[in-house]
Amino acid sequence: MKVHHEGRGVLTTYLIILVLLNGALWYFFHHSVLSYLVGGVSLVLFLIVLNFYRSPYRRFTGNTDDIIVASADGKIVAIEEVYEGEYFKDKRIIVSIFMSPFNVHANWYPINGKVLMSKHHDGRFMAAYLPKSSTENERSTVVMETEDGRHQILLRQVAGAMARRIVTYAQVGEIAHIDEHLGFIKLGSRVDVYLPLGTEILVEMDQKVTGNQTVIAKFK
Repeated sequence: MKVHHEGRGVLTTYLIILVLLNGALWYFFHHSVLSYLVGGVSLVLFLIVLNFYRSPYRRFTGNTDDIIVASADGKIVAIEEVYEGEYFKDKRIIVSIFMSPFNVHANWYPINGKVLMSKHHDGRFMAAYLPKSSTENERSTVVMETEDGRHQILLRQVAGAMARRIVTYAQVGEIAHIDEHLGFIKLGSRVDVYLPLGTEILVEMDQKVTGNQTVIAKFK
């Protein structure tokens, strides 16, 4: 386990502020209830932020042919047939993973292949578990094609009510690999994957999944 590089600057800043604050309180209110209380709260808050930016070392060990791996840790909140109007402009199967503030927030590539599109959209900050968040919230869209060129999928990083920054590393034309980070979303959020009709879905509603480990679907 290590700290994700997206959080190193934030954690350093928080740590400096907390050290200065607690140092001042300890100097002026030595051994007071206030200094102990603020010190305890500061430690808890720092550990919560540290936990959010954790970046576990993971490698997918299964067969990567024709499978789609979960891009994020979290819970399955949607499996349904919907109309995808941004890129494909046809019906697709959407599988959505909701990430709470306590989940790992790094996002992995779900397939091996090539990035065809990467685009950021400004938007609202509704709760990420709401269906409208997929099309109305701030979001980034990444379209990928499998190595054999037979299948294309769309992955959408969606900001939530608490998330205020989406980071997307995917660039058009680059090669995508399972095991590599696609991006990072700060605080509560969700990841939607749009799959071709007929794709075999291997997860269920409310199932907890692990990024870069759980196989969520298989191409037919």
